[in-house]
Amino acid sequence: METKQTKRKAGRWMWMTSLSLIICHLSFSTTGALAQRTVQNLDFGWRFHAGDVAEGFSPQLDDSGWRTVDVPHDFQIEQPWVAPAADEKADNNDPAANIKSRLSSRAFKEMGKGWYRLHLTPADSLRGRRLLLDFGGIMYTGDVYVNGQLAGGTDYGYVGFEIDVTDRLKFGQDNVVAVMADTRDPGNSRWYTGGGLYRDVKLVATDKDVFFARHPLYITTRDNRYVTVAVEVTSRGRDKKMPVALRITGPDGKLVYEGRHTVNRSTPTRTVEQQLPEVEIADPQLWDTEHPNLYTVEATLYNEKGQSVDCVKEHFGLRTVEIGPAFGLKLNGKKVLLQGYANHHSLGALGAAAYPRAIEKRILLMKQWGMNHIRTSHNPYSRAFIELCDKHGILVVDELYDKWTRQHTGGRVGFEALWQKDVPEWVKRDRNSPSVIAWSLGNELQQDPNMPYNDFGVTMYRLMRPLVARYDSTRLVTVAMHPRYRNWQTDSLPCELAKITDFQAYNYRYMYFPGDGRRFPWMTFYQSEASISAMGQNFFEMDLDKVMGLAYWGAIDYLGESQGWPAKGWAQGVFDISLEPKPKAYYMRSFFRPDEPVVHIGVIERKGDQMWNGIQTGNDGMSDHWNRVDGQRLSLVTYTNADEVELVLNGKSLGRKQNPTADPKQRNQIRWNDIAYEKGWLEAIARQNGKVTARHRIETTGEAVALTAEPDNSQWQADGMDLQHVRVVAVDSRGRRVQTTDQEVDFAVEGPARIVGVINGDINSDEMTVGSKRRLYNGSCTVILRSTHQPGQVTLTATSKDIRKKAKAVMQTK
Repeated sequence: METKQTKRKAGRWMWMTSLSLIICHLSFSTTGALAQRTVQNLDFGWRFHAGDVAEGFSPQLDDSGWRTVDVPHDFQIEQPWVAPAADEKADNNDPAANIKSRLSSRAFKEMGKGWYRLHLTPADSLRGRRLLLDFGGIMYTGDVYVNGQLAGGTDYGYVGFEIDVTDRLKFGQDNVVAVMADTRDPGNSRWYTGGGLYRDVKLVATDKDVFFARHPLYITTRDNRYVTVAVEVTSRGRDKKMPVALRITGPDGKLVYEGRHTVNRSTPTRTVEQQLPEVEIADPQLWDTEHPNLYTVEATLYNEKGQSVDCVKEHFGLRTVEIGPAFGLKLNGKKVLLQGYANHHSLGALGAAAYPRAIEKRILLMKQWGMNHIRTSHNPYSRAFIELCDKHGILVVDELYDKWTRQHTGGRVGFEALWQKDVPEWVKRDRNSPSVIAWSLGNELQQDPNMPYNDFGVTMYRLMRPLVARYDSTRLVTVAMHPRYRNWQTDSLPCELAKITDFQAYNYRYMYFPGDGRRFPWMTFYQSEASISAMGQNFFEMDLDKVMGLAYWGAIDYLGESQGWPAKGWAQGVFDISLEPKPKAYYMRSFFRPDEPVVHIGVIERKGDQMWNGIQTGNDGMSDHWNRVDGQRLSLVTYTNADEVELVLNGKSLGRKQNPTADPKQRNQIRWNDIAYEKGWLEAIARQNGKVTARHRIETTGEAVALTAEPDNSQWQADGMDLQHVRVVAVDSRGRRVQTTDQEVDFAVEGPARIVGVINGDINSDEMTVGSKRRLYNGSCTVILRSTHQPGQVTLTATSKDIRKKAKAVMQTK
């Protein structure tokens, strides 16, 4: 789809946007075809103003001086860091005397509003059609105006919505769509939310009289062979019999079913939901984590005259999910252990802007390191995220809310005014995705006494659970609990809510699984958050044959939830915020990928003792370089899944040590103390049954003399949306990464792309994540480029005044 921009005489901007048609196969005889559903991307060319604007919705407002931005866009990430004032210091019980702030949870960014305006001239081909504005979300709350009139909005920006603008848009002239986004107050979220139009915006056009409703398909499967499609159709005219043609294509794109059925409207209601006859799939190809085979349903709707009027497509997978106390989780009849993580939705340097490519980069990285699971804590992620999990075989626990209070769900309206709208939208959007294996309605409710009905969520759950089942009866529902009892003082029994959820999701409290299982044998356990500080122990001490698995909290460092200035966010992950692995990532890999030989050296730099939510979350600060001070005495750990490790310094053996596999607290970790540093190299050699299976060597490097640039996307698309992450590394004369260098790097771009983010792994840095420069940290940094709609050659140059040789990367957008 191309978007062309022309300037009006009055100094405003007019958009003439071509339309993308959902192409459907009209293989059945008809008396003609009316215009079908079209979806117009409105992500490009918005005008933006940071801060509130009096009558920002007015068509008469002169916005010619506003910035032009493209969606997704997070205006909060562009704001400066706000250091806490001296009177915001923590109390004296904080041993580190860290400075905290009312903004520490929100990444030390100030709260506020932002205005977006789009000038839109609808194509003449849309006359006489039903027109909808479709928003993937507005962070954190938002109002939408069309030509000066309030048309709709959201009170909880993680859930999408649509607005009927059929009677609001004017043809043959300029229309103004204005959006006010509000991050709300600091206390309205416990993490960095971002702000603005952070997900896609679309204009959808359908027939006015007969059309598919929003998220109209409900696809269910039976025995991994049979498929049933239910459709939701709206008829505003007199049509009583509305044929629907179904086509199902396999993972290879070949047709596996074609048929036609009639939807009957026999009641006064204008919207009809009807289940179509079951279809058998020959030679089914199942969806699983290693073979994520996806089928496609294409549904074409006809009016009573036999004219095709609407068409929708949806992917689905053939797979079964079983959850039970004897085995935990089965996928297609086979035991599967959830090995995953739970993070917030932000994407490092990009803030909350939901770029599909940035999401996919994280998914592929986590899969490479042995993960098969993500919990969407504590809100729905973008639809693109779910679709990418479908594509790559990731198992998702899809979560809707944090705590069920006004404070924690946007703060603009009471929670009681949200859930009846949010639950249907959330479930209907994601219910056909095979990656979604369970729903989670909330998180850590026991910590807040202000929830509705004063019973720690029991009544609220019993209200919401049937509404989930109304739209999806195929998945179980839970709530993540911490503590798993009613409060911090009562630890003998699980809370009442834990006794009524479909399976039991405990944050951190895996040690109660055995006892609770004996008392309540119907319970099935999932460690919905696991501490990285207790990594390994909280894995090996579970009965892996009976639990569902775990999600490591904050496996990737993220903005917000700082444990004290100058940290801008969470720093306890096994990957830093620029996605570089820390030494402890290899520990996780050693048991998440047990068949792959692993050994890795981690040199202990400092002891971690941070506490969070009553849990020790601090990790020992580690590095894996060998540039030290002569005579320094060091402690280090070798992470391995082999029988033993030998440590060799400059050719001299420092001894062999056995893997303490019988001790779940120490398994796959071998500690070495009082190692005297010598310039040269240190190597860990792993052996299994006496044979060398893996090696890891760290070397003393020379000074940094050159920069290198490593692009990550060989199929960079010229679609205006695709990203290229370019990792810049400082190397010595032998091409070895110099982790101890921290020089500033300047970036310059030539060609059809622009910089949208710069990042390194230092969560304490005061540098901005926008701009064209960034310091090296551990010898590297990353610059993120966004393509335009124009294909061509893009050249990135990275220079540092203190490093002799610059880096140049030449890339192509297609």
